[in-house]
Amino acid sequence: MQIDFLSSSVDDTLEIARELGAVLLRGDVVALIGDLGAGKTVFCKGVGEALGIPPDRIVSPSFTILTEHGSERPGSLPLYHADLYRLSGEREAEGIGLEEALYGDGICLVEWAEKIASMLPKCCINVKFSILDESGRTLIVNAEDSPRMSGFAARCKRYTRGG
Repeated sequence: MQIDFLSSSVDDTLEIARELGAVLLRGDVVALIGDLGAGKTVFCKGVGEALGIPPDRIVSPSFTILTEHGSERPGSLPLYHADLYRLSGEREAEGIGLEEALYGDGICLVEWAEKIASMLPKCCINVKFSILDESGRTLIVNAEDSPRMSGFAARCKRYTRGG
């Protein structure tokens, strides 16, 4: 299923991300694709918030490519945040333990996912960000059609084009 969102602000992007975060399950991978400054890290903060991780703990790392975040909520899943901006490609990704995060027991968010396209699980959730102008973004979510993704789409209807 494909869902096209229009985000007019950081708050819109955070809200869409929180709603997605609320339906994520153990083993889910969210592949984030888009230009620098398109909103990928903001989106990661929103997903993290939904999982009980304070947004200030999720940053674009300068040198740390893969970060594991634990929630303060009992029984919550770990969140793996990979920012692959500095990687040249898949060979480098193999050396940092990324496959453990991609196929592990938590939830994995991958910024610059296009750099490791063949390493990603076939059933991952893809989010493509495009900059419209200074405040506007489109977010195109592609995921398997399922009741949880349909529920996510319904809760974010006000952000869909024509919603």
